[in-house]
Order: sequence, then structure tokens, then C-alpha cells
Amino acid sequence: MAVSKTIPIAKIHVPDRLRAVEEDHALAISASIVEHGLLNPVTVRATPAAKGGAYTLVAGAHRLRAMELLDEAEIDAVVVDADQQEAVLLEITENLFRNELSVIDRAVFVQTYRDVWESKYGKISSGRPENRCNLHQLIEGEAKAGFSRHVASRMGISTDVVKRLNLIAQRLHSDLRAAVRGTPVADNQAALLKLAKMEPQEQRRAAIALRAEGGDLKKA
Repeated sequence: MAVSKTIPIAKIHVPDRLRAVEEDHALAISASIVEHGLLNPVTVRATPAAKGGAYTLVAGAHRLRAMELLDEAEIDAVVVDADQQEAVLLEITENLFRNELSVIDRAVFVQTYRDVWESKYGKISSGRPENRCNLHQLIEGEAKAGFSRHVASRMGISTDVVKRLNLIAQRLHSDLRAAVRGTPVADNQAALLKLAKMEPQEQRRAAIALRAEGGDLKKA
């Protein structure tokens, strides 16, 4: 169930996000809002422990930040009935199929989506048709062919690419993942695959070298 309403920005709690807010992107959205208004409301869920009507942001962090930059006190929102895991799935659903995502962000979203989904509903596999049905209902996609093919269809890419994104997300060391963010390497699938296939100790050394060279992979 979802309800549309206008709520005070001050009552929206913003938890840690899978995708950090980029100030330049928020500034661009604020300029668009000035010209066209807020075209898409943010998505929030009512915070269960709050008695005064507090909310937790589910999706739309850049839009929320843009409204803050404009010193707006209220924002249009869709209030959904969702627990914490469902909120993560909704956040990923909104972001996963955006063209501006880097390869590293896309990989993390795909893997996290699957992890959260399986923790809530059980393993996604060809032998679990009830999961495929639930996945279909949740994000309104063609899930009958399986998770990888479903994601590939929604993203306009091949299932092989989805598998490569999973490999990057599963094998890339957290230190190295942090080191490549904000660098050209973050959107270089071939380079990320090579790095992900290195041993963990080598990946940690690569992370140190990458930082030392200012994100220049060739020098690192």
C-alpha cells in the first residue's frame, strides 16, 4: 500500500545509502526543480518506532538534497508500507536501471539486490518457481527466465554482463572498491574484472597504489 502526501523535510531520516549523494547532481536537479517543479516525489516509509509521524527515506536522496539546497521546508512523497529489507529492494529497483550508474555501482546494486531478496524470500533458482513469481510481482519484470536474465532484460544488457557484474561485486576487495570510486576505473568493466580476479592481498596492495597515484590505474 502506498499513499501520496506532502511531508516536512525535517521529519525525513536519511539512512546510509548504497549510492552516495553527489552534490553536483543534486545541484543540477535543484535547477530543474526551479524551472519545472519536482516531477517525481521521493519515496519514504513510516518509521515504526516514531509516534510523531517521522519517516525514513527509501528512494530519492538526490531529489531530497536538491529541495534542501532550495531551502524548501516540505517535499512531495510516496509513503510505502515496507520493512527495512523491502526498503533496500525499492532503493535498488529505482537506481539499478539508471544509465548514469558506473560499472562498480551497478555491480554492487545487482549483488545487493540478490542478497537482500534471498535473505527475505529464499534462494533464487530455477527450482524455486514461487520466488520467481514473487520477484515478478515486486518489480514487475519478466522473472520467469530467472534472476540474471530478468535483470539483463530490464537493463538492456546480456546475461553474461550480469554475471560479470556479479563477479566484480563478489570478488573485488572492499579496500579496492573504495579506492576506485570516483576514478575512471569505476566505469571500466575490463579493468574491474582483472582486479577482481587478483588475490585479496594483491588487491589490497593495488588499492594502496591506486590511491598513491591519484586513481591512475596504469601508474598504479
